[in-house]
Amino acid sequence: MNNVEQALHRSVPFFEDAPCYPAEKLVKLHGMRRNMLEEKDPARQEQMVKEYQAFLDGMEKLPEAPERIYLWQEGNMPASGTYLENPGLRYNHDPDFRPYMFEMLLPEDVTPRGAVILCAGGDHGDCVIHEAYQSCLDFNKLGYQCFMLLNRPNMMPYTGEECGADAARLVRMIRRDAAKYRIEENQVAFAGFSNGGLTGEECIRCYSGSRSVKDYFPDYVPDGLDSYSGAPDAFLCIYGPRFAGKEIDYTGVVYPPVFFAVGMEDTALDNLHWAYRDLLAHGIRAEVHTFTGVPHGQAGVTLFGNYDYPNFELWLPLADAFMQRIYRNGER
Repeated sequence: MNNVEQALHRSVPFFEDAPCYPAEKLVKLHGMRRNMLEEKDPARQEQMVKEYQAFLDGMEKLPEAPERIYLWQEGNMPASGTYLENPGLRYNHDPDFRPYMFEMLLPEDVTPRGAVILCAGGDHGDCVIHEAYQSCLDFNKLGYQCFMLLNRPNMMPYTGEECGADAARLVRMIRRDAAKYRIEENQVAFAGFSNGGLTGEECIRCYSGSRSVKDYFPDYVPDGLDSYSGAPDAFLCIYGPRFAGKEIDYTGVVYPPVFFAVGMEDTALDNLHWAYRDLLAHGIRAEVHTFTGVPHGQAGVTLFGNYDYPNFELWLPLADAFMQRIYRNGER
C-alpha cells in the first residue's frame, strides 16, 4: 500500500465519528482529502500526504464528545465469517470493525415528531459528514430524534444480510427505548443515501415481518431486542434505489411506505424507474420526488458551503410531510 492509501484509511474514523469533532475541521479535512486525490504531481501529492497526516495528528475530540454506542454484544455479532483480511486497505473498515451508532437527540423541552436513522452511502468514510451527520442536524431542526448509523456497508465487502442486520438492530434498540426518546414505537424511519439506501432495503427484505437474525445466522444467540420489529415504519431512500433489474422475493416481507428523492442528472434515475414500478406492482406505497439539474450525492452538502442545488434541499420538508402523514394515518 502507498502513503496515500494509509493516510486515507487513517482518516476514516475521524469522518465516521463526526459528532465528536469540530465541524469546521472535518470540512477542512474533507477538502484536503479531495485535493490530495486529485493531485497529479507525485512530489506535490507526497507533500500533501504529510500535511494531511499532520492535520490528523492535531485533531482533538470536543470536550463533551459523545460516545460510540455499539450495536452488538461482543462475541455475538451475526457475521458470515468470510471477511478475514483487508489487503491494500481496499475497504474502509478492517475485519475487526464493530458496528455502532451515535445518538443526536433533541433538547428535553422539544417534543419529538419521531425518530430517523441515517445511513451514509459508499463505504461510509468521508460520505458520513454530509449525508449522515449534516442530515442528522437537518432532521433535528425539523423536530426528529436522530441516530447516525455506522454499519457494515452493503456489499463492501459484507453481505446484504449483515448490513441489514445492523440496521434492524438499531431499529429494535430505538423501539425498545421509545419511552426514553419520547416517541411512539411505530415512529421509526430509516433514511439511506446511495449505498445506504440499499442497506435500508436489505433491512426490510431480511428482517421485516417474522424474519429473524437467526434465520440467516444460525450461530447467533437472540437476546431481548430480537422480540421487537426490525423493519422501519417509513423508508427514505435518497438517490439509493436498488439496481435496475434486481428482483427481490417479497414473500413474508412487510415493506413500509417508501419515499424516493433523486436528481434528474443522477445515474440512479434508471434504477428508480425500475424499483418504483416493481414496488407498485407489489402493492407498496411509494412517493417519488425528482429535482432538475441535480447530480448524485448532494444531501447535506451545504456543510461545505455548496449551495449550487437549492432545489434539492426541498427533499427534507417533503420527507417530513411524508413521515407525518404515515404516522397520523397509521399507513403501512
